[in-house]
Amino acid sequence: MFNIVLVEPEIPQNTGNIARTCAATGCKLHLVKPLGFELSDRYLKRAGLDYWEFVNVRVWENFSTLQSSYPDGRFHYFTTKGRKNYAQAVFGKDDFLVFGKETKGLPEELLKAHPDECLRIPMLGELRSLNLSNSVAIAVYEGLRQHGFEGFNLKGELHDLKWED
Repeated sequence: MFNIVLVEPEIPQNTGNIARTCAATGCKLHLVKPLGFELSDRYLKRAGLDYWEFVNVRVWENFSTLQSSYPDGRFHYFTTKGRKNYAQAVFGKDDFLVFGKETKGLPEELLKAHPDECLRIPMLGELRSLNLSNSVAIAVYEGLRQHGFEGFNLKGELHDLKWED
């Protein structure tokens, strides 16, 4: 499925939540240093619950090394500065969905180098941004929707539930 890239994430709970989303969706998680926490951080582990064994995680020294390791990779950069709505993008199954650190987002030079691949999640008013883990979930599930949720369990089971009017 998709490759989720977190460039210099700072908050362990966000990364833990994102790892849980990756486990539930089959996405790979790429963490680009420097990290604002240790991988042994208890908050990171707690947020990811017992899903860590289901997550394919790779840590990179820098973003350029990751990018050069996938010369044919398609990269989508999520930023509040994007001119294109994320729902206008077409996501391929092996695409890289790239997100920046919580306090500053992605580096300006990276965005300027790839203006056509910069995507924005619409928001009301002049708010700065959404929570990082929420942004990742929005992007991942839009990509999954585009692929018809292929291979996913689409139906829950209700056993002996009584609905009240």
